[in-house]
Amino acid sequence: MLTYAIVIFAIAAIGGLILAMHVLRGKFAPWALSLGHAVLGAAGLVLLILIALQGAGASRLLAALGILVVAALGGFFLASFHLRRKLPPKAVVFVHAGVAVVGFLTLLSLLLY
Repeated sequence: MLTYAIVIFAIAAIGGLILAMHVLRGKFAPWALSLGHAVLGAAGLVLLILIALQGAGASRLLAALGILVVAALGGFFLASFHLRRKLPPKAVVFVHAGVAVVGFLTLLSLLLY
């Protein structure tokens, strides 16, 4: 199940990169891509929660889960700008992406080490 979560987050990251490129160019991202990114992120979080509830909650897994929840909260904040038809601050996009990357790499380290 961990591998599935990592693949889901990797696909979400590709979508996030495309979304960030839109915002950094001063354009609104497509709603369908935004929703797909959010759904994939949520699915990955659900898988991580299920893994943790099964008792396989290594400290790095719980750290990755916590970091990715913080990234998800940043994503909700970014979505609020989208709903108001305003472009979000670029700094917030970078922080959201940076936190998500750290969470993903923490999660990936469970498979590599």
